[in-house]
Amino acid sequence: MNKEQQPIIVGLDIGTTKIVAIAGRKNEFGKLEVIGFGRANSNGVKHGQVLNIDETICAIEQALQNCYLSNPELEINEVYVGIAGHHIKSLQTRGDIVRHSTEDEISQKEIDQLISDQYKTYIPAGDQIIDVIPQEFTVDNFQNIPNPIGYGGVKIGANFHIITGDKTAIRNINRAVEKSSLITKDLVLQPLASAAAVMGEEDLEAGVAIVDIGGGTTDLAVFYEGVLKHTAVIPFGGENITNDIKAGLGVLKSQAEQMKVQFGSALANEARANAFITIPGHRGMPAKEISVKNLANIIQARMNEIMDFVIYHLKQVGMDSRTLNGGIVLTGGGSQLRHLIQLTEYATGLNARIGLPIEHLAAGHIEELSKPTYSTCIGLILKGYSDYEHHRKHFSQSFKKFEVPEALKQDVLTTEIAAVDNFMEEETTSEQPIAEKTMKSRKGGLNDFWGKLKDGIIELFREDDDPKF
Repeated sequence: MNKEQQPIIVGLDIGTTKIVAIAGRKNEFGKLEVIGFGRANSNGVKHGQVLNIDETICAIEQALQNCYLSNPELEINEVYVGIAGHHIKSLQTRGDIVRHSTEDEISQKEIDQLISDQYKTYIPAGDQIIDVIPQEFTVDNFQNIPNPIGYGGVKIGANFHIITGDKTAIRNINRAVEKSSLITKDLVLQPLASAAAVMGEEDLEAGVAIVDIGGGTTDLAVFYEGVLKHTAVIPFGGENITNDIKAGLGVLKSQAEQMKVQFGSALANEARANAFITIPGHRGMPAKEISVKNLANIIQARMNEIMDFVIYHLKQVGMDSRTLNGGIVLTGGGSQLRHLIQLTEYATGLNARIGLPIEHLAAGHIEELSKPTYSTCIGLILKGYSDYEHHRKHFSQSFKKFEVPEALKQDVLTTEIAAVDNFMEEETTSEQPIAEKTMKSRKGGLNDFWGKLKDGIIELFREDDDPKF
């Protein structure tokens, strides 16, 4: 399929510190070409949750406006939206179905039915299922099957990872998107979107933990042997570090953010003891001298707390240094802190690296987009493409093979001959040109053909007990 036929998919990352809209389309090599990019400061979101809908709408509209400025020909209607926040929870379930037609191979329709059944799982009142992700499948007595389509058997089962969220929080996101004149195509858990942007097949197989350090939350997704094992949202992020600096050093929030980005370090031992930052005094007050070492101590304390949560979650699912050969992949805006890789390796005992969203981007992309800040938004576009390709494949497989019955072929032939005979009997001296008469006669015959062909198709798709036919 050439790129003109590929759909344009838009990711909308509604974060605590920023809102980003990116429009992308896959090229002929399967790489993502960014054809629109806009961002805006976020004011109505705290810890990943939309609290002030009006302020969030203004920020979304500003991000969209900037996206249109980057490409005036864009038209954005539907978006894939990221969701996070400490209200997000996950649970493991098991589902099985007994097949009706055991002589046929297992189809995508049966897998979809198995997944659909999991949406009936009991969850606490006030929560809502966001996503159901199948893990290992079983067919009869065969275990750990990654994809059972094409297998034969009597019973299919699977373990599922179910992600839930607070209904009010979900409603607030949807309302903010709808009031921005957009349609939410799907809500995607942010760590899964980020994982899609920064991981390759080797990471999935080796076992890896994606740690996405955002403004309001740190999101975790753990993969092992190609399967999603665990997800979690840790209620601390880059904004907590900024607030710690503000309170600990007695500076303004904007000054705290600037110091964190320019001079901050996640390891106090790596900070120079004799280095100081001069902060101008507020409204005639004397200037302040801030120790770079003290700044690093404040940052390290909060980062250690975040890493303690990561270690706790890894232990919960039995993942340690012997299991996760791919180590930890740090992404999100907060991953750009100096010496964070060293702190992570020291705290967890696992290898660590920064995950950049360039794995799936086409060559020649905007340099800004290679920053880990945009991992979630690029991952949302990739999730959209994954859905599109899945539905397209399912749609093409859902049609039965059919042949035009011989009787119908004969009927069409007779109709065509009769049409030509009628034409030959007519006088050719009429005002209408001969070519036009021929086309009209053939058109009548063809219309009849398509009508009969349609009836033939309906007959093929008829269900015995379907009252509609």
